[in-house]
Amino acid sequence: MAKFADASVLDAALAVVAGATRLVVTNGQPADVAAADAARLAETTLGPGDFSLGTSAGGGRRLTVAGKAGLVALANGTADHVALIDDGAGRVLQVTTCPPAAVLAGVALNVAGWDFVIGAPL
Repeated sequence: MAKFADASVLDAALAVVAGATRLVVTNGQPADVAAADAARLAETTLGPGDFSLGTSAGGGRRLTVAGKAGLVALANGTADHVALIDDGAGRVLQVTTCPPAAVLAGVALNVAGWDFVIGAPL
């Protein structure tokens, strides 16, 4: 018998991630909001227009997070993670890696967009 999950079930989980209010570029993987703020090299606010839902190749659903250009670095360091934060709930919702890059305070940096995928049930 085949396994199945309606797209609305997967979309509900992705909607939680799409509720992020802030994108934070960090040095190291933050475990919580305090750690993300302590390791913060740059940040920007997020809104509904920064996320789009779609079908993933091979089944499942995909949340695309829009890239951000011109974020001004707040501190010197090596950017290697990007965290999505829900400030209202005080939670880190998702963390992804990025190619390690040296950043200098006051200098603009760009964050490439990425996909967060929940696959079809196996």
